[in-house]
Parts: sequence; C-alpha cells; structure tokens
Amino acid sequence: MRHGDRIDSLEPLWVTTATRPWDPPLVEAGRIRAFCTGRKLKTDLGFPIHRVFVSPFLRCIQTASEVVSALCAVDDGPDVVSSRGVTIDSSKLKVSIEYGLCEMLNREAIRSDCAPKDGNFGFNISELEAMLPTGTVDHAVKPVYEELPQWEETVMGARTRYEQIIKALTDKYPSENLLLVTHGEGVGVSVSAFLKDISVYEVEYCAYSQLRRSVVHEKKSFTAGEFEVLTHNGQSGISYCSANPMATGAMYDEK
Repeated sequence: MRHGDRIDSLEPLWVTTATRPWDPPLVEAGRIRAFCTGRKLKTDLGFPIHRVFVSPFLRCIQTASEVVSALCAVDDGPDVVSSRGVTIDSSKLKVSIEYGLCEMLNREAIRSDCAPKDGNFGFNISELEAMLPTGTVDHAVKPVYEELPQWEETVMGARTRYEQIIKALTDKYPSENLLLVTHGEGVGVSVSAFLKDISVYEVEYCAYSQLRRSVVHEKKSFTAGEFEVLTHNGQSGISYCSANPMATGAMYDEK
C-alpha cells in the first residue's frame, strides 16, 4: 500500500521552511484517505492482516497509524473517518518499521536540494514507533534491512530492493498475512515484478495491490509457490500496461 496525500504535493512552498524537507507529513485529507482505505481492507479482503511493516518515512508512519487503527477498530461507525477517538483492540495485529520499504534514495524521488546535505536522514525509530497505535508495535522483530540504503541508489537498484523485501518478509512469516506500507515505486514493483511484461504507470495515494501464493509446510520448513497478482489494471488505484523495454526512469513522479 502507498502512503496518503503528502503536504508538499498540496503546498509546494512547504519545503522552503521545513526542518526536514525530505520527509513531508500527510495532510488531513491523507489521514482520512488512509483510515478509509484501512476500513476498506478490513471489510473487503475476506481475511485478517496479522502483521504490518512500514517505511520509516513520516508519511508512511502516519498512514500506517491510520490503517492499523481502522483494522483494529472496535465498534467504529461509518461516520468515523479518522483514528481520532477510535477504540482499538491492539491484539489483532503487530506493526514493525522496516528500512527496506523506504523511499527510493535518489534524485528521481527526492530532489537534491531537499535531501540532507550530510546524507543522514535522521530517523529516530523510538519516536516513530510512538506514533503508531499503542500496544501494536512488535519490538522483538529484527528488520531485514538494519540500515537505510545508500543515497543515490539507482532506480533499478531500488526496484530490486522492493522485490527482495517483499520476498524476504513473506518468507520470514509464511503463515501470516502481511500489509506493507511503502511508497509508490514499491507498490508499482509489487505488480510489475510478478506480472510478466507489465509496466506500472500510475500509483495513486493509498493505492494497494494484493498478492497471493501457496505455502506448503513440511515439519520445520516450507515450500512456497510463485506470487500471483490479484490486482487488475485500474483497480485499487494502480494502472499498468504492456511494458516498454526502453523505459528506464521511475514509474511516475512521486508527487
């Protein structure tokens, strides 16, 4: 799932005064969109989400907070559009921050004048975890990527990373249903990496894909089949077409 509406998309001048111009928060509409998408997942999927993994960027943390609140909500009515005042059952799922789901760390996604000059993106994991719904964070989980990728990774390198983290997390938790809250390029890869000759050209805010695979458990090991993409073109905010082998740039503008 992609994060919700970010402030610098609505207010371009925000970056000129921001302390962390590379890490914009959501606007209120983004929070509402995230909560409502979480409710849609809860009602439409037909199965529970056991674990949520989220990029450390603020817009993704805020999106995950709303989505998790919606997934864990107790007696929330249709007139409730955000997590404010919502009672949750924190035993329903667990959340963890995963560096491997972070934004593409290159000029395709983050303008060079917005990137930190010293290359330190300054993520405080404890502070970010405190923004997630109380009781949902699993502190025992060891991240697949223990640190951020290096700045100026290539677009293809980032796409490979997204594909690898999807496989690594699902292999780590083969008996659980996972929700990965990430960035547009990562959501695009979740489709293009597992559908042959497909190029994703649009991923809307809070767009999400659905993947499925068979898992056969044998004593202490398991065998997993290939991923099947269940998301059709134009469904749940993702649009794709036949791939152009000459295309090498990012799938779309992050903003």
